[in-house]
Amino acid sequence: MADQAIQIGELSRRTGCNIETIRYYERIGLMPAPPRRGRYRSYGGEDVGRLGFVRRARELGFTLDEVRALLGLAASGQASCAEVRDLAASHLQDVRARIADLKRMERVLAGSVRACDAGQDPGCPLIHALYAV
Repeated sequence: MADQAIQIGELSRRTGCNIETIRYYERIGLMPAPPRRGRYRSYGGEDVGRLGFVRRARELGFTLDEVRALLGLAASGQASCAEVRDLAASHLQDVRARIADLKRMERVLAGSVRACDAGQDPGCPLIHALYAV
């Protein structure tokens, strides 16, 4: 099947990626600058696949630099699973640290809400918690 050229709106629809985000990815080099047909950018199936890769990586929380590194490893044709694994393991550590931070935030907020519900603390418990050192 021949690779059918599509415009940016169709690429956006197929991938669920905002048009401005696609243009941004082009400016920073995550997506190659597409050829133009007149005034319109012209994309193919490879672009749909690459943008899908970028979106899925971003949904997993990879930074733009990490996505760039993953794309480089994938494009080399010799993507070392060990290199990809190391990048993913490092990212996993970051995710776990963020989860721990979120759990701490949840405890503070839940305690503040409970204190508000109890109505025993004069003033606002959350405001007091925010001033606490």
